[in-house]
Amino acid sequence: MKVFKFGGASVKDAAGVKNVAAILKLYPKEEIMVVVSAMGKTTNALEKLVRPKNKSEEKEVLEEIKQYHLKIAQELFKDKKASIFSTLEKDIEHLQKIVSEYPTKNYDERYDQIVSMGEVMSSHIVSVYLSSEKIENEWIDAREIICTDNNYRDAKVDYDKTCEKLKAIVIPAVKKKKIAITQGFIGRTAKNKTTTLGREGSDYTAAILAYCSDAESVTIWKDVPGVLNADPKWFDNTVKIDHLSFQDAIELSYYGATVIHPKTIKPLQNKSIPLYVKSFIEPKEEGTCINNDSTQLPVPCFIFKVSQVLISVSPKDFSFIVEESLSHIFDILARYKVKTNVIQNSAINFSLCIDDDENKVPALIDALRKNFRVLYNKNLELVTIRYYDQATIDRVCIDKKILLEHKSRYTVQIVMQDNK
Repeated sequence: MKVFKFGGASVKDAAGVKNVAAILKLYPKEEIMVVVSAMGKTTNALEKLVRPKNKSEEKEVLEEIKQYHLKIAQELFKDKKASIFSTLEKDIEHLQKIVSEYPTKNYDERYDQIVSMGEVMSSHIVSVYLSSEKIENEWIDAREIICTDNNYRDAKVDYDKTCEKLKAIVIPAVKKKKIAITQGFIGRTAKNKTTTLGREGSDYTAAILAYCSDAESVTIWKDVPGVLNADPKWFDNTVKIDHLSFQDAIELSYYGATVIHPKTIKPLQNKSIPLYVKSFIEPKEEGTCINNDSTQLPVPCFIFKVSQVLISVSPKDFSFIVEESLSHIFDILARYKVKTNVIQNSAINFSLCIDDDENKVPALIDALRKNFRVLYNKNLELVTIRYYDQATIDRVCIDKKILLEHKSRYTVQIVMQDNK
């Protein structure tokens, strides 16, 4: 069995859905598990519903989401009595019910119940369209397969239970119909509460399904020709990397390369399942192969992250930053579910660079200030270079003020701001 993952950009409109069908027709004899993300920027819209400014915004966003999906369906299905329209109506009604009735006291839990509906609607449209194109498939609710704990917005997968569910539900469906359609990003607790696996977690879903089914391979279909050495948004002359080792892939994803979700690599590496990153625009091209071969990258790789916060923590009594202090700091980070992008410490100072999340950063700073002196800078950039040299460092630091630089053998990370 192969696992294919189609992200939001690949199904953002009717043409994208038609293209998914065209790609699947290139594999008529294959057994394929298809993982589908929410369409376009639907997840961003759904996030507004978790904590809307007012009832007016709530109503406006709900209508926007409804009309967006209906428009795609109307372009795909000329028959207005097609089953997809009643299915979407039920999905929208369910979303409205969650928004109006689900408790707001637990932001993360409410987030997962609401935002997960993007994948549900998207996969319904894709599944029904494939059937209309004579591509036999079975729609499967990922929440019936992916078993997790209740760590909402970043749920931990129970692999043993998930593997049992997959073998009972997915394998028979694929054997019977060749293609199964499911959702990325979402799972369910033992108490039937929907969870999500982390933002952009559909890649991770594909890896979980591949691991549990001992799949032949995973292919992530993107709007780029493969893994590039830099984001085209930041660099004009990017280079496609034909082959990437699992080690380099996990390093790049950990540092923020958006082409692959950070959790994707581990389950694939553990079973030596190759990962392909290919273009849904040019599906017959080779793309990038990621596997266990340990070949060093031929060019430096650049990763840019914006909207960063650099926090510097030091003891109020001028004592050393020692194990006890570090333990206390990391306890606070864990309590507020904050992930660090860079950390560095000296005798009396501990610095960390994190994403500027308005739901976490203010509370984190207040908690740290109870026991430490805290200074911070916002609106920063973080540049990570894998396989750097001085020329590559100089290239990204033009007209920048460096606030922190952290080097290891193969990687340098630089926190900077514009010179003013």
